[in-house]
Amino acid sequence: MSKGLIAVIAIVLILGFVGCGKYNGLVSKDEVVKESWAKVESQYQRRADLIPNLVSTVKGAADFEKSTLTGVIEARAKATQTTISADALTPENIAKFQGAQDQLSGALSRLLVSVEQYPQLKANQNFLELQAQLEGTENRITVARNDFNTVVKDYNQEVRTFPTNLFAGVFGFAQKGYFTAAAGSEKAPSVQF
Repeated sequence: MSKGLIAVIAIVLILGFVGCGKYNGLVSKDEVVKESWAKVESQYQRRADLIPNLVSTVKGAADFEKSTLTGVIEARAKATQTTISADALTPENIAKFQGAQDQLSGALSRLLVSVEQYPQLKANQNFLELQAQLEGTENRITVARNDFNTVVKDYNQEVRTFPTNLFAGVFGFAQKGYFTAAAGSEKAPSVQF
């Protein structure tokens, strides 16, 4: 064998080992992103599961504004129908998912503000427990979204870094989307007494 052929074979073997390592690293990071996404979905599902109980408690405790309850029910239905598979976490898909969840958050906020007009409802133990669970779930959602953004950053950084970006392109690993702040959240709400 000639020295040139041995050198070519050695280079091909080295690139093969490096490629395998980079591929396996991308697969590992992709799985972490998928796991983190599943945790986000789990927290949103927890919120969606709490809402029917909250709405039932509100209905039973007061002659509540039907439009507010209908808005919550419709927003919940839309939010639970808007799903994304872990393989389709593009910025556009995440924005669509986030939009449906933001509508539900807004409807819940209107519901909780309306509750202030009903002292008997605010004193209802079931309602207070559900409200506390919902607040805890909102905090869990925030933590899950932040954790998701952290692992997406790590994954995207790996996908874009040379020479991994070469292997990512060959094997079809694309950047994932982030959760971002809801539109208008940069403006502080005005509080008037």
